[in-house]
Amino acid sequence: MSGFSDLNSILDLEPLEHNLFRGRVPQVGWNRVFGGLVIAQALVAAHKTVDGRDPHSLHAYFLLGGDPAVPIIYEVERIRDGRSFTTRRVVAIQHGRPIFALSCSFHNDEEGFEHQLPMPTVPMPEDLPPLEQVRRDVFPKLPHPVRAYFERDRPIDLRPVDFARYMAGESAQLGNRVWIRARTALPDNPDIHKGVLAYASDLTLLDCALVPHNTSVFDPGIAPASLDHAMWFHRPFRADDWLLYSQESPNANGGRGFSIGHIFRRDGALVATVAQEGLIRRKTPGRDAG
Repeated sequence: MSGFSDLNSILDLEPLEHNLFRGRVPQVGWNRVFGGLVIAQALVAAHKTVDGRDPHSLHAYFLLGGDPAVPIIYEVERIRDGRSFTTRRVVAIQHGRPIFALSCSFHNDEEGFEHQLPMPTVPMPEDLPPLEQVRRDVFPKLPHPVRAYFERDRPIDLRPVDFARYMAGESAQLGNRVWIRARTALPDNPDIHKGVLAYASDLTLLDCALVPHNTSVFDPGIAPASLDHAMWFHRPFRADDWLLYSQESPNANGGRGFSIGHIFRRDGALVATVAQEGLIRRKTPGRDAG
């Protein structure tokens, strides 16, 4: 495993001062910092200032592209410590400028009503074709950027239920379903598992908004960029066991795509819900994604 694959290292923030932390950015040759990394580190920074309560929701905005060449400073503001809920605001800073802002709420479980969306009927990860077979039979049919993405070293295993949406001439359902898990065993600390899931939640969600248009974020004519990200944690889970990430896009207009994801344990329990809006512009000369 490379240093980038060590999730424990990625989420081990360095305390600098009261409410101030520094996060390491893995040096993997990317042009920008991966958004899921900033979400996860900001969530961990917020949680370090809270005792005895777990995060149940977060809402975040991406303000500027992160610079992968320097660490990220996280400044936590203690908004409220109430009888039932705790609220924190986190700003991620590089070069003296905010690049990301997150609000997070903490609460312990209470007795009450319970229901959930059922998990889609899909093959279990072990019932999918083995990775060796996928590499032999599927990867040669994928466009080079898609193949490179799924072959890239990352701390999260991705097992798409269906690769058809990436293949020319193939039809795919309106949505995207992929099994995810941490590549290495994680400690028995729910805080770490929530941070890892926050990291993974940004890997494929924006791309889902392009499924209805028979293209993807890998199309060189598309300028994709995450704008905001929201996440709700519902039930306990382990991020180093397989989780089904079922995604769909209810809307796209105005150069933006909106996607929703539901994350399930193998036993069908809904553990988290994610929502994101992002830019899915067609590229025009001289215009960036900002």
